[in-house]
Amino acid sequence: MCGVSTIITDKIKMRKYTFFIILVIISMSAYTQTAYITNETANTVSVINVLTNSVSTTIPVGTNPSGVSVSADGNKVFVTNTDANTVSVINTATNTVSATINVGLEPRGIALSPDGSKLFVVNNAANTVSVINTLTNTVSATITVGSQPYGVSVSPDGSKAYITNYNAASVSVINTSTNTVSATITVGSGPLGISVSPDGLKVYVSNKNSSTGTVSVINTATNTVSATIISGMAPWGLCISPDGSKVYVANYNANTVSVINTATNTVSNTITVGLNPSGISVCPDGSKVYVVNHNANSVSVINAATNTVSNTITVGSIPYSFGNFISTYTTGIASLNIKQSSVLIYPNPASDVTNLNIENLNISDLTMNIYNIIGTLVKSEILRQSNQQIDVSDLSNGVYLVTIKSKELTESQRLIIQR
Repeated sequence: MCGVSTIITDKIKMRKYTFFIILVIISMSAYTQTAYITNETANTVSVINVLTNSVSTTIPVGTNPSGVSVSADGNKVFVTNTDANTVSVINTATNTVSATINVGLEPRGIALSPDGSKLFVVNNAANTVSVINTLTNTVSATITVGSQPYGVSVSPDGSKAYITNYNAASVSVINTSTNTVSATITVGSGPLGISVSPDGLKVYVSNKNSSTGTVSVINTATNTVSATIISGMAPWGLCISPDGSKVYVANYNANTVSVINTATNTVSNTITVGLNPSGISVCPDGSKVYVVNHNANSVSVINAATNTVSNTITVGSIPYSFGNFISTYTTGIASLNIKQSSVLIYPNPASDVTNLNIENLNISDLTMNIYNIIGTLVKSEILRQSNQQIDVSDLSNGVYLVTIKSKELTESQRLIIQR
């Protein structure tokens, strides 16, 4: 199963700083999570139900769609239309385009900031990055980067955006507060895919034109390459497991996915997929990896536990989906079952410390996970008592999802960090 299996009702009873939450547990029949696959020559997006691994609908967008970024609440999907120089904003409730935003020449990579307020769009032929205000759907800044920029990934705290420059063999580091390039890091030849680790300490970059196919590992504290890993021929997209222990690399010319062990910086598994894999994304719970096979018109579904392909889904013509194309939260709820269970978080909003109180649940097997707005796991603790203090001083301002997991169920609620 991908993602969480619970949501919260609006019913909150406040007592001083304590919030009594009536949690709504979604029945499995109602659970739906989606993957959005751009089809370059069809000018469409295929919407995949990840529970059934079937295409539920197809959405017309702009010309030659490529990059994808899904909002944390699952309400919007942003798609770069490379030949139209635009970004399509998809309303997931209606599966229609609600807005079209003009950006620079040949937009490719795209990524949301952790708080969802900014959208970074890489303009490949303009050597720039457009910064979009997602509230107004307008470009608020344009930043010059290296030659033929391609991919983008934003740090978990939202302070930096990392851009691959394909022709310059480098990565530009953008200070998101000032919208300026603060550093340029030399990597391998033809860098394309890029992803920041959940703890923000490392950045992984796929170097498509390196002779053996490599991944550069950047130390974000020093802005230097700390390791170079041989993956497969023409590595393209890459993604990191939610716990940061694995990096999945789509090797375009090898028709494989390399699984990198981040503790040892070595390839632990190689998985055969379809023809010319390009885009790749992992479910928020890390159980499945979806690989877009560019010239097979299909998506391979990898079981992350066994490192085997469990399903192959037919999509549109020349699929691509460069970026984070899987929704974080549940959508399309058909029926709800209410379970009486109390989880208390106080204070909420919190600053540096919050308290978690759990009632009516066996605490012997409970784990608390906190995810940021783009679905990255930022904190995990085993709960050893019914009333436990949680240090959140390392979390930046924003909205987070707190999940309480046991063997029987998962319950979730929002946590706001505000200083």
